[in-house]
Amino acid sequence: MAQFSRLEVAQIMKDTGMVPLFYHSDLEISKNVITACYKGGARLLEFTARGDFAHEVFGELVKYVTKNLPGMVMGVGSVTDAAAASRFMALGANFIVTPVLREDIAIVCNRRKVLWSPGCGTLTEIARAEELGCEIVKLFPGDIYGPKFVKGIKGPQPWTSIMPTGGVSPTEENLKAWFEAGVTCVGMGSNLIAKDADGKFDYEKIIQLTKDALDIIKNLKNK
Repeated sequence: MAQFSRLEVAQIMKDTGMVPLFYHSDLEISKNVITACYKGGARLLEFTARGDFAHEVFGELVKYVTKNLPGMVMGVGSVTDAAAASRFMALGANFIVTPVLREDIAIVCNRRKVLWSPGCGTLTEIARAEELGCEIVKLFPGDIYGPKFVKGIKGPQPWTSIMPTGGVSPTEENLKAWFEAGVTCVGMGSNLIAKDADGKFDYEKIIQLTKDALDIIKNLKNK
């Protein structure tokens, strides 16, 4: 069961401005990555559940986070149907992110007052998502649409909250382009969850990249 309401999650997304994205089948590696993000200041993480038995890993991660990382909001991404959304919510997911707009997912999440963020690529999809109660729309794939698309959407719909995923990196130039276009927050995966030359996760670098990105976002929001 979710520990945070959808309005609380939406506010944390707006306040911090960034949602790290990560998946790994190894529980201990996952714990270390999440802890690194937390130490860097992140207070949300989207577990992109794309592998076999991902729900088992996620369930254990939620227990670990609840005990060791107070205030960390765990959600699940790459959810493609209502049954999967219900399963992850039963395991403690505080938000659900999808690559597409699925009304069946909207229904089960709204019933439990859990934030859901559907992947949208047109103004029509965004408007429909908001009619279904979406607080923050996922723009996916972000690198295809870019900041100009966000600016275009915010013209007729200034109330729309957008979170691009894909094409976001922890650099001032990249983040400035997105936030000046009007995004509410950004989702960031491989550009944030760094690896070393041997292909192993570099936890100290993840901490630093997370901290640097959040500092940049904070400065941009305060302008």
